[in-house]
Formats: sequence, structure tokens, C-alpha cells
Amino acid sequence: MILYLKAFHIVGFVAWFAGLFYLVRMFVYHVEAQDKPQPDRAILTKQFALMEGRVYTIICNPAMMFTWTCGLGMLYLNGWEWFSVNTWMHFKLLLLGLLTAYHIWCKRIVAQLAAGNFQFSSFQFRLLNEVPTLFLLSISLLAVLKNNLHFLYSFLGVMAFGFTLYFAAKAYKRARNKGKV
Repeated sequence: MILYLKAFHIVGFVAWFAGLFYLVRMFVYHVEAQDKPQPDRAILTKQFALMEGRVYTIICNPAMMFTWTCGLGMLYLNGWEWFSVNTWMHFKLLLLGLLTAYHIWCKRIVAQLAAGNFQFSSFQFRLLNEVPTLFLLSISLLAVLKNNLHFLYSFLGVMAFGFTLYFAAKAYKRARNKGKV
């Protein structure tokens, strides 16, 4: 039974991350649509709001719930004794709690964009789109290396990767503004 839960857990988190990556990328395009002339702006804004709502409701939410259900099922089957000695799982659950908070925050952004409230620039949304990458890297390291993971080095490595993503996004923005991309 636990292997089936593990397989379904993997399917769930792949779908969840795919939905989050796609959703926030649409936020970028939604904000960029504001620079288009009418009637294109109105058409694109309406379409992106519709798509964002559907991706969140039809992909992200079910995938998140499926991931949590299968993961908690595995925890239950492994038992309290297993959980108490596997500290990596404590950190994984903390990261999953933070990822779930990010997921819920994205729902607020969907509603704000649908209402015409643009609190972030397209560049800020591009940066926000990299947040799931950091979660995916951290959670994957924990799940594979488990208690063999050196937490300080891993944290510093993930932070360095995050800074690399940030500087790559800045370089892309400069190149895009110069018309090279």
C-alpha cells in the first residue's frame, strides 16, 4: 500500500508544481497585457483572469490536496516511531507548510488580478515564479538524502541557487529591455 501512496504522491506533487509554475507565469503575462492597446488589453486581461482561475481551481488545488493526502497516508502507515526519528521529515513538512502558504497567497493574487489590482510588476512576478523552484530543490534534497543531508550546507546551497536565479532574471530583464531577447 505504501508504494502506491508514494507513486500517487509523486504524481500529485508533479501536477502541483506544474500548476504553480504555470499560474505565476500567467501572472507575468497578465500584467504585461496592460501595456497593450485596447481592445487587446481588455481581451487578454479577461482571458488571463479566466485561465488563472481555472488553473488554480482545476490543477493546483486538487494536486495539492492529493499530494497532502498521499503524504499523510504514508506518514500514518510508517507510524509515530518512524516519524520521531526522521528529522528530515520534520523539515520537509515545514517546507510543505510554507509551500501551501505560497499556494494560498497565489489565490489572493488571482483574485486581485481579476479585480484589476496590479500590485506587482511583471519582473516581480518573474521572480515570484522562481519560488517554487527553491521549494522543489529543497524538498527533493530532503526526500532523497533524508537524514544524510547536511542542513547548513544545503541551506547555503539553496540560497546560492536562489541568488543565481535572481541575477539571471536581472540579466534577462536588461537584455530584454535592450531588445536582444
